Amino acid sequence: MSERIRVWDLPTRFFHWLLVLSFAGAFFSADSERNRDLHVLFGYTILGLISFRLIWGFIGSRYARFSSFVYYPKVVYLYLCQLIQNKARHPVGHNPAGAVVIILLLLLGIASGLTGWAVYEDIGTDLLPEWHELISNAMLAVVCVHITGVLVSSFLQGENLIATMITGKKQGEANQAIVSNVSSLAWLLLAIVIALWLWAWPATKGLVWLRQMLPW
Repeated sequence: MSERIRVWDLPTRFFHWLLVLSFAGAFFSADSERNRDLHVLFGYTILGLISFRLIWGFIGSRYARFSSFVYYPKVVYLYLCQLIQNKARHPVGHNPAGAVVIILLLLLGIASGLTGWAVYEDIGTDLLPEWHELISNAMLAVVCVHITGVLVSSFLQGENLIATMITGKKQGEANQAIVSNVSSLAWLLLAIVIALWLWAWPATKGLVWLRQMLPW
């Protein structure tokens, strides 16, 4: 019998929303040389978060592990075909199409962070800034695809998938639920990120930037 079960542990959810905030911050601080330090801060945060997610993908809870959502290309293709025909079966965790987007976001996030670090340290060729911008724009495009996919999947499944990444709960069978929410690790992750931001924020003139970004 289907019921509301916990699917996403707290570290996975905190990672997701911290990455959203960091990517948005990096994107909106990218065009001004005055905000360079702030842009770098968000870039380092993205690299740190992805490093955590890579580890968590091997030792995390059931649906956070790569083994639960890394599919062969043929499986992804068949899922998309069935999705078009409205015959697809939606797994409790990541679906095959969403899994591809997640892997792309992780890879592009790493590439963007490393090229950004190289630009900041003045390492590499003169083309590196262009590569960094290109990779970052590709990541933005994948983010847009991800958001579109979540909205479409929410409609097809009749379930708000954005809310599930907040509450951690989805419809499923009782035996499909994860056992532990791993709350202590999640709060530690959040504390580390907040501590980093509080430590570096004054030097980046972050409050000035924030006032400029707010519409009031």
